[in-house]
Amino acid sequence: MAKVEHFEIPVDNIERAQGFYRDVLGFTYEPWGDDMGMLHQPDGEGISGDLHIRETLAHPTVVFTVDDLEGTIARAVAAGGEQVGEIQPMGDTARWVYIRDSEGNAIGLFHDTAE
Repeated sequence: MAKVEHFEIPVDNIERAQGFYRDVLGFTYEPWGDDMGMLHQPDGEGISGDLHIRETLAHPTVVFTVDDLEGTIARAVAAGGEQVGEIQPMGDTARWVYIRDSEGNAIGLFHDTAE
């Protein structure tokens, strides 16, 4: 069973965007370099997400944690979706990939290989 892991919001201006999400929704911002950072909910509950400089995907994306990355990709393709790009490592203990659903929407898949 997949669960929502986090969200990703592409932006043109990190500073302006983090101010918006702070002032409007109360999120705190943790920079991860000049072109990306994490939004955290002030109460520590719910999911966190990232702001990143807009590149390939021009709209917000929901990322789901899955137990079997390749199996989930195969099921997505069989159901009319497609894999977008290659599976990417995230540190030493995780991997991720984007797919498109049957309606053309991009979603992310995340697998923690340490579990």
